[in-house]
Amino acid sequence: MGNVMNLRIHPKIFSICKLPAHEPVPDWLSRQNFSSITRTTDELSIVCEINSVPSAVEKESGWRLISVVENLDFAMTGILSSISTPLAEAKISIFVISTFDTDYFLIKQENLQRAIAVLENADFKFV
Repeated sequence: MGNVMNLRIHPKIFSICKLPAHEPVPDWLSRQNFSSITRTTDELSIVCEINSVPSAVEKESGWRLISVVENLDFAMTGILSSISTPLAEAKISIFVISTFDTDYFLIKQENLQRAIAVLENADFKFV
């Protein structure tokens, strides 16, 4: 890529939730500053802040959200690879979300400090 890319760690803890595919998008998502909703024929997958998720919902919690600060052009290549490769080499798994403007990735809370060190060593800057 060549240039230093800025990343931001969001302060909240997130959950990755799974609901039946036929379920409507739940009302409890309306209170979210960040959420991602993906519906497939198999599931309704939701990423959101942990504090809004009802206890009965199937979920994996304890994720921290990191965003690429820049707006990314669709012609740009290698962004996710430049993030995921050093993390994979360090045995740190990620969950990725892309939007129209930028990319987000979630890292388990217990791996956050190690991930920061790995990414800083790969010339990313946290702002």
